[in-house]
Amino acid sequence: MTRSQPLADRLRPHSLDTFIGQKHLVGAGKPLRLMAESGNLRSMLFWGAPGVGKTTLGRILAQAANRPYYELSAVSAGKKELVEIIETIQRASTPRQPDLFSALEPKSNAAKSAVLFLDEIHRFNKAQQDFLLPYVENGTLTLIGATTENPSFEVISALLSRCQVFVLNPLTAGDLVQIIAQGAAALGATLTPEAADFLAGYANGDARKLLNVLESAVELYGTVITLETLKAALQSKLVRYDKQAEEHYDTISAYIKSMRASDPDAALYYLARMIAGGEDGIFIARRMVIFASEDVGMADPNALLVASAVFRAVETVGLPEAGINLAHGTVYMATAPKHRAAYDGLYAALAEVESTGNLAIPLFLRNAPTRLMQELGYARSQTDGESRLPEGVQARKFYNP
Repeated sequence: MTRSQPLADRLRPHSLDTFIGQKHLVGAGKPLRLMAESGNLRSMLFWGAPGVGKTTLGRILAQAANRPYYELSAVSAGKKELVEIIETIQRASTPRQPDLFSALEPKSNAAKSAVLFLDEIHRFNKAQQDFLLPYVENGTLTLIGATTENPSFEVISALLSRCQVFVLNPLTAGDLVQIIAQGAAALGATLTPEAADFLAGYANGDARKLLNVLESAVELYGTVITLETLKAALQSKLVRYDKQAEEHYDTISAYIKSMRASDPDAALYYLARMIAGGEDGIFIARRMVIFASEDVGMADPNALLVASAVFRAVETVGLPEAGINLAHGTVYMATAPKHRAAYDGLYAALAEVESTGNLAIPLFLRNAPTRLMQELGYARSQTDGESRLPEGVQARKFYNP
């Protein structure tokens, strides 16, 4: 370990005992702790924001289970790299011809299912994800995928069904305080209480973001960090847009909030920041499709058609040319009237379902494929004023235009 390594790498923990955060997964009796203690790993997906420990947990689990470990990023790797790793695993697991002394040799960890940690798994297309399936199924490898995107939308269903999904939460204020103390000690630095509080808030649950800013501040202004020097460091070019980390979520948030506030100038500015920073156009377009129904909604139903057309244009044309389509959609969404009643109604209905469960559907709304069911009142005609909602929720209003 050298000072040339980023501080976040130098401070990366190597065991669950020194891991900070995610107590719901790594605390005593929790699932990842039990896996590490038993060595019984299964394929899994880590879903969470940047800087919350996905890669670190993958490495710790593989080491605790004494498994061969391979790590790839779907941003830069493809099928070729997967083939090379699988061939290496298969060669290592091929039993050699037994001899007089082989029975006395300790079993190599190569005989166990190797762990493949695949970062940004959502960047793999369907064919690349399909390629992994047989090797996950036959136990050639144990897959640990990491993603910042909802795996329900980004991971093919066949692979998703073979993996257990663990949601990693943003680090808490208490977690960040511990990490600030570790980072300051490693750099021989001190922070004023105001600087430490500001840094913890700015990090927004992201340890890597926190440590990168802290390291930049020490490089620029020395080992005594005040609120003023910390803010000055944030304005420097050492802290840049990183589509895999801190700026990714900050900028898309600013973009969406600007459209929500009907501010096309600000929305176009943040769109330009993302395009200039190399953000994935599909990621932006997907958020626009969501925004069209979530925020514009019934005030302008055509917004969803526009957003879907923009998504398709980005998918087929690609950046940089599709930036024009993104700009078109951005201005449309920002200047459109806003109406969230459909969105709010869905979540009010979901809350009701969560609270009351599967209430009996009124008989007249049900299918009646048999004569007996018809005689019992299934699919009968609705009487005047009769509610289509189940008993117990008939007075509820979910859509309030």
